[in-house]
Amino acid sequence: MTITANAPYEFTSHDRQEDFRGARLVYVGWNRHMMFASPYCWPLPPDTPFGALVEGPMAQAFGMHPDWKKIDWAKAEWTRNGEPFSPDPAKSLADNGVAHKDSLKFTTPGLDGIAGAGI
Repeated sequence: MTITANAPYEFTSHDRQEDFRGARLVYVGWNRHMMFASPYCWPLPPDTPFGALVEGPMAQAFGMHPDWKKIDWAKAEWTRNGEPFSPDPAKSLADNGVAHKDSLKFTTPGLDGIAGAGI
């Protein structure tokens, strides 16, 4: 069933970057690892080095999975908003082109979850 609004739907969003003191909401999901049912989201300053995202929030969130310590980051495949993405760990989120509310996903070839089950 199609729904049509009778009036303009105008509002001020409450998840703008300004509402997070300039931090960018960055969503990160690990493909083929459904132990994590949905991407995590962190508010991060734009000058955060990409490597610090991996070594900090991502390691804390995903590190409990037995595959985490086996990741060869040189072989990890990334997407940003569904498009191929090659982040430089030494550069900031901003310098890597990561914007507010971007969705990052990574795949770890050869690591497909617990016993290869995608979990």
